[in-house]
Amino acid sequence: MSNRSLIEQALETGGGIFRLMPTWVPRSFCVPGRRLRLHPDDLYALGGNRGGIDERWFSSTTKADNGPLTAHDEGLSYIFVSDKLKITLAEAFDEMGAELLGQDVIDRCGGWVMYSKFFDNMYPLPHHLHQSDEKAAEVSKLGKPEAYYYPAQYNFALDTFPFTFFGLNPGTTQDQVVECLKNFEKGDNKILTLSKAHRLQVDTGWYVPPGVLHAPGTLCTYEPQRASDVFSMWQSLIADYYVVDRALLTAQMPLDKHYDYDYMLSLLDWDANTAPDFVDRFFLPPIPAKPAEAMDGYEEKWITYGSEWFSAKSLTVQPGRTVTVSDPAAYGLICVEGYGAFGPHPIAAPTMIRFGQMTEDEFFVTAEAARAGVSITNRSTTEPLVILKHFNPGNPDMPAKP
Repeated sequence: MSNRSLIEQALETGGGIFRLMPTWVPRSFCVPGRRLRLHPDDLYALGGNRGGIDERWFSSTTKADNGPLTAHDEGLSYIFVSDKLKITLAEAFDEMGAELLGQDVIDRCGGWVMYSKFFDNMYPLPHHLHQSDEKAAEVSKLGKPEAYYYPAQYNFALDTFPFTFFGLNPGTTQDQVVECLKNFEKGDNKILTLSKAHRLQVDTGWYVPPGVLHAPGTLCTYEPQRASDVFSMWQSLIADYYVVDRALLTAQMPLDKHYDYDYMLSLLDWDANTAPDFVDRFFLPPIPAKPAEAMDGYEEKWITYGSEWFSAKSLTVQPGRTVTVSDPAAYGLICVEGYGAFGPHPIAAPTMIRFGQMTEDEFFVTAEAARAGVSITNRSTTEPLVILKHFNPGNPDMPAKP
């Protein structure tokens, strides 16, 4: 069958909603946090040399950058057509982007330019940043803003360090930062002494623009982000258990800049990193999407907002209720709690997933179906049905950051 035939078949049977297959991504420098609901025997399903699986990607048209052993389709989401037929979401957008996303989105964004993921690590990550468009272009990449949300349903355990260091302390000097970078191969370069850790709270989040240092803590994190994979690690030692190779500091810098500390400083958004009002700028408490009286049988909240690059909402349907919810744009989603029906599809948050097994928890809703409204039924008499929805840039309903 041609790609178009596969897409049209999936659209017809799904009522304009694609059912997506789980997309698992390993990281050789991470330790799985064991909260992705992946069977314990499958955490190293791609081999010990690839590292443990501590990420699941959603609505992704972005290939993971995991070194020379990366599979050709690693990180890409697949549309489930039948037991023997599938097609990547990227191929679907290449073939029928305007029909699936809207011509206005193609004209404005060029296509689907974000994805989301669960990141689940046993230990904190090194203090690092993602480059701006200007700096990422020097290594033929795009800049990467990202956001965090910590769903309670995936955080029954907080793991070893539920704190995230953000930015640099007000009053930090550039000479102090350079000294840390020069000491990168001397054990602990002590860059965290220049930063502040924030206690993470479930069902809240943060926005992290390019050029802002952050050392993510150990809550399982839902991460809407731009479709890019670019970074620079600035911390050399994590809790005496992991020594960071200096190559991770410089891997995505021009070759002639690997010891140019003025250049490294230019990667920082200095004002944002040292802002006294950092929390006010970047902490994202959920805010209602509509007045309470307009949400009969359900509750919808913005959990990622104020960004020009993406946005996200949580949707909770009360037990035993059927509601119709519309959105002005296409979106991807992951179900984190409960079961029922989503349009013509069964929907259910899994208890346990085997590697390679299909699930009923991930979908992509095309623009036409989103605008028409999706009928959602919670078939439990006791438990809410909870869905997280991620959007491309330009959702007209997204609120500004207060």
